[in-house]
Amino acid sequence: MKLILLALGFSFLGVISNVSALRSRTKRELAPGLHTLGIRDAGGSYCQQRDSCCPGRDDACTVPYLDTICYCDLFCNRTVSDCCPDFWGFCLGISPPENVGTVCIKHGQNYPNGATYQENCNRCTCTPDGNWRCEQNPCLINTRVIDAVNQGSYGWKAGNYSQFWGMTLEDGIQYRLGTTKPPPSVMNMNELHVNMNSDVLPTFFNAADKWPGMIHEPLDQGNCAGSWAFSTAAVASDRLSIQSMGHMTPALSPQNLLSCDTKNQHGCRGGRVDGAWWYLRRRGIVTEDCYPFVGQNINGPHAPCMMHSRSMGRGKRQATNSCPNPYASSNEIYQSTPAYRLASSEKEIMKEIFENGPVQAIMEVHEDFFVYKSGIYRHTPVMAGESERYRRHGTHSVRVIGYVKGVIF
Repeated sequence: MKLILLALGFSFLGVISNVSALRSRTKRELAPGLHTLGIRDAGGSYCQQRDSCCPGRDDACTVPYLDTICYCDLFCNRTVSDCCPDFWGFCLGISPPENVGTVCIKHGQNYPNGATYQENCNRCTCTPDGNWRCEQNPCLINTRVIDAVNQGSYGWKAGNYSQFWGMTLEDGIQYRLGTTKPPPSVMNMNELHVNMNSDVLPTFFNAADKWPGMIHEPLDQGNCAGSWAFSTAAVASDRLSIQSMGHMTPALSPQNLLSCDTKNQHGCRGGRVDGAWWYLRRRGIVTEDCYPFVGQNINGPHAPCMMHSRSMGRGKRQATNSCPNPYASSNEIYQSTPAYRLASSEKEIMKEIFENGPVQAIMEVHEDFFVYKSGIYRHTPVMAGESERYRRHGTHSVRVIGYVKGVIF
């Protein structure tokens, strides 16, 4: 009776062993394979480290491989491969089959087919042939431009701005400028000439030194192509402070112009400074505290106007609704007198700034403008030999607060 029980026990253990082997084989056969995204650690030593290759199928012929195991038996070399990276070279003396993709290498690291990385403004993709294919967009931050400017004698220095890294040159032209060239009717306006007499101007002048506390800090327009609104609000803020002798020092709201001055204007997609001054005179705007800048992207929806006013007679206006900023204490409307165009004489512009405060200037800028760091900016010829894709220009408007040795800044 005992012999029969032992025989049954051995028979039962044999069945368990076979089921376990079957499950192991099934799991391996159903696995998706190790190299569906390309061979990782293609140069690693695995079968060679094991120093043997196994004939046929041997589920124990394994080597630890990254976060799993790989095989060095002939069975691994099938459509859904689970071979070690060096199986074909070490065991068979051949290259991996075409269906097992190679990897791309960067900084000594291996990347599978389809992997990507960002190189400044260009995306690079690992291709099935093991090479990186990168986009060829001209980037806003171009290290060649920075080096060429800094090594030359152009009167200014260039720098690398991290907030511009990853943007294309086209992004910079479209998102970071935003002033439309004035129409002929504006360009043909009579120039206002300043009486120079025998005045001797200082060789260096900064409006912030003459009118402390009345020259406002610049606002960052971000990726809003609205320099037309920012420069207008900035100059108007400073002039109002100076003319009131510091009794009123409001920092006026560019967002009020961006959202509400919509006649032939395009908000964060660009606008005209003459239209901004017309709106400031006829409608007026509130302060930045009352109507803060919302940082709208050029591709975002146009921000609706949230500040309206009504006439109080004699050209004066009064706000009809509260500030968009619920914590602001005043929704007073500020208006300007008519804008005027100065003569193109540098000395007359210098005297205007010296006597009356900051002025607004419209300037043509080029691809090198976006790396400007210090000095007096002038367009350089460092990209003259490149294709037109790398030589772009646009129109920008700025506030001018001073000058040095006859050069305004």
